[in-house]
Amino acid sequence: MAFEGLSSKLQDTIRKLKGKGKLSEKDIKDAMREVKLALLEADVNYKVVKDFVKNVSEKCLGNGVLQSLTPGQQVIKIVNDELTSLMGNSESKLEFSTSGLTVIMLVGLQGAGKTTMGGKLALSLKRKNKKPLLVACDVYRPAAIKQLQVVGKQIEVPVFTMGDKVSPVDIAKASIDFARENGNNVVILDTAGRLHIDENLMEELQNMKLSVKPNEIMLVVDSMTGQDAVNVADSFNSQLDITGVILTKLDGDTRGGAALSIKAITGKPIKFVGSGEKMNDLEVFYPDRMASRILGMGDVLSLIEKAQDSFDENEAKELGNRMLSQEFNFDDYLASMQQMKKLGPLNKIVEMIPGFNKKELQGVDLSQGEKQMGKSEAIIRSMTASERKHPNLVSGSSSRKKRIANGSGTLVQQVNKVIKDFEMMKKMMKQAKGFQKSGKKGMFGKMPF
Repeated sequence: MAFEGLSSKLQDTIRKLKGKGKLSEKDIKDAMREVKLALLEADVNYKVVKDFVKNVSEKCLGNGVLQSLTPGQQVIKIVNDELTSLMGNSESKLEFSTSGLTVIMLVGLQGAGKTTMGGKLALSLKRKNKKPLLVACDVYRPAAIKQLQVVGKQIEVPVFTMGDKVSPVDIAKASIDFARENGNNVVILDTAGRLHIDENLMEELQNMKLSVKPNEIMLVVDSMTGQDAVNVADSFNSQLDITGVILTKLDGDTRGGAALSIKAITGKPIKFVGSGEKMNDLEVFYPDRMASRILGMGDVLSLIEKAQDSFDENEAKELGNRMLSQEFNFDDYLASMQQMKKLGPLNKIVEMIPGFNKKELQGVDLSQGEKQMGKSEAIIRSMTASERKHPNLVSGSSSRKKRIANGSGTLVQQVNKVIKDFEMMKKMMKQAKGFQKSGKKGMFGKMPF
């Protein structure tokens, strides 16, 4: 999980402060020492760490925090505000051209994931009713053009190519005319990976910039390279004046130093983050939401948006009505599990839940929950249509349970667990309906998936 080590240490430090009724200057200094070490261990740039700790310390000691009735809460707010500021304060949106054609140039080192990221970005824009065109400007890497064509076919976005014998600058220029002629309003240039110290290849990018005048020059960097990513960003920015950064593999970077350093060092915002291997695993970067996740305060807005993107409103409403009715059966239970799977891996979902403490899940493999969900699906699919519609047929028959276990490659005990979980959910839904009728509000523990 992203920021796992940093998040755990910061939450521990703040928990200690919250546990004290009153804070002294020594408490603040000790806490800031722990914060400093946590940030350095997360591979955050030393200068950034120094400034961050200085700012937080000054605000904690100078804002009446020590005399406050809730000093711990005020320290959390100060740390949260400073983390947000460090990462850019607010979302940085793509700049679209007012003339109708927007050109986005993707640059970066070899292996940073530009081609895949170009596809993810194109898919994201397509879903926002844009008409993107992917352009194969990488004429150096073997099969680079073919890779982009495969990506384009996968997401049903056209790919412009002129082969590997034409200058990338000429390809970029020709793609602009092609886009205008074919009704595309966003051109995404997939350039070749290059070292920032390679003068000839960097000059090629500068010439491309002069030729097509891109609205956005997005640097794609691998977040797992930590401080190297920051150095690369600083160098590319000084030579190309990039407009923003896309961080890849943030889901696999447990430290997060690059995400916390890039804006402070380059002055350029992180606009998107890659959060997985699938083509739809691209997230807009919200500094305030990321700060909340790091401090264990959750990210409810992102969770809601993810649900809205993943669920069909009518299907969700119909399922919700059935779950609250007496007709709730194994078909509905299966449908609810499939809806949950659309939200993505459980380890990403739990990070968005307020109050989530990673320490509570130490040693727990969240993928096991997903595997269990898969087994539950297999068990339900091994039931007959009649059994799925009438759960009582299964719950009272050992022979049916045995047949279902054999058909799903599971044990009878696992079949019993699915039945128990189903009954638990049905009971919870009955309680929920009761609260709904009485106008009360209630919280029901974890769903039994």
